[in-house]
Amino acid sequence: MPKELINANPVLYGKKERRARSESTNIDEYAEEPIDQQEIFDHVRDIKDPEHPYSLEELNVVSEGSIEVNGEMNYVRQEITFTPTVEHCSMATIIGLCLRVKLMRSLPSRYKIDIRLAPGSHATEDAVNKQLNDKERVAAALENPNLAEVVAECLAPTFA
Repeated sequence: MPKELINANPVLYGKKERRARSESTNIDEYAEEPIDQQEIFDHVRDIKDPEHPYSLEELNVVSEGSIEVNGEMNYVRQEITFTPTVEHCSMATIIGLCLRVKLMRSLPSRYKIDIRLAPGSHATEDAVNKQLNDKERVAAALENPNLAEVVAECLAPTFA
């Protein structure tokens, strides 16, 4: 965690109540079930901000409305748009990396994940978007032990 905070006093939005998922009527345990916007949000809502002890949901960095799921059962594209708390946030790339890693670990490989900054929300939006959606850059970042540790801290479960 950085010593000097980029956004020392972030606005907190609170958490939405978790909705119960409807039970599947499919009795075939090997059948592929579609994953919707709510399920994707449930995967990423509790990721911790790398700078603050709050979740991305509490800081309104990611919301259910910023997730789009398109496609058929055998190939699904999902786009997650996130909004840093400040326009010059140096943690934007790490936040995007955390989102990508969490979804790569949580979803089947048939899901293509696009992580993007909300348009106009960051000073270096194009460069960050390019980094977050380049497989080689993501792999190289995760090979860095310091970055991997920060990502692991952000993804660690909280028991609040």
